[in-house]
Amino acid sequence: MSRAPARRRRRAAPPRRTPPPSPRRTPPPPPLEENALARWGLDHRQQRILTIIAVTAGVIIAAVALTYAVTSLGGGVGAGEAESATGPVQARPDTYHGWASTSVFTPIAARTTDTQALTVKEVFGQKTLKAGKISLKLVATKLDGDCATAVWGAPLTERLAAAECSQALRGLYASADNRYVAQYTLFNLRDTEAANTLVQDLETLHRGGWAAALPAERAAMPRDGHTEASGHAMGHYAGLVWIGRGDGAEPAESDDFVTLSLAVRGVEKSVYRRIVAASGTPTQ
Repeated sequence: MSRAPARRRRRAAPPRRTPPPSPRRTPPPPPLEENALARWGLDHRQQRILTIIAVTAGVIIAAVALTYAVTSLGGGVGAGEAESATGPVQARPDTYHGWASTSVFTPIAARTTDTQALTVKEVFGQKTLKAGKISLKLVATKLDGDCATAVWGAPLTERLAAAECSQALRGLYASADNRYVAQYTLFNLRDTEAANTLVQDLETLHRGGWAAALPAERAAMPRDGHTEASGHAMGHYAGLVWIGRGDGAEPAESDDFVTLSLAVRGVEKSVYRRIVAASGTPTQ
């Protein structure tokens, strides 16, 4: 008798591997509503001037949208370069993204047409900044005529010198419960090209040079913890937003870093007032 062919046993399929969860990213914020300029203290006439400037330039007031995004950088300046050969590790952001100036800022494209120096009262006169449910209190300010004293890192110092930086203003903020801390730095540079170059170069330079953290008894930017940053060219000005949790921990699901960024960017209303002034419309 002939034997029936033996049946082959099917091998069990290997178990599927669950891919690791992707790292948490802070999503970009939506544009501010149209009454944002009113909340910043600009009256109806001044708002119309800014709107006309934006439409004439072929853009919507997207510059007021305060876009914020964070990206993880591959390559570039290594994290180890944040440590000086003789000094301690300096506080710096883990992520950074730069945004170029738009045509909205054409009236203040150069310092030659916006010659009046900035003051601490002008930039940091508002002691409380709010956005959504986040409220920040001003805890420290500093104005430096020598921009090199407001930053660390030779590459950044050289960029500021090339940009003919004449002023660096820093303001440190903290939430009432000390959960959040934020620092805003505003540089007064030669022109829009210099501001654009600075915020773009910081895409790779931010790990080896950054704004020096302001000291304060109530709050401080965490030296070893997680922080995020963005740079914004606005005509001949460049503003650096630097935010984080007070304890240095990475943001949890309950943390709203988008709103935190929008809150601290309330400092920029001083720049928008300068657009109005440069346009020939007196502020009130």
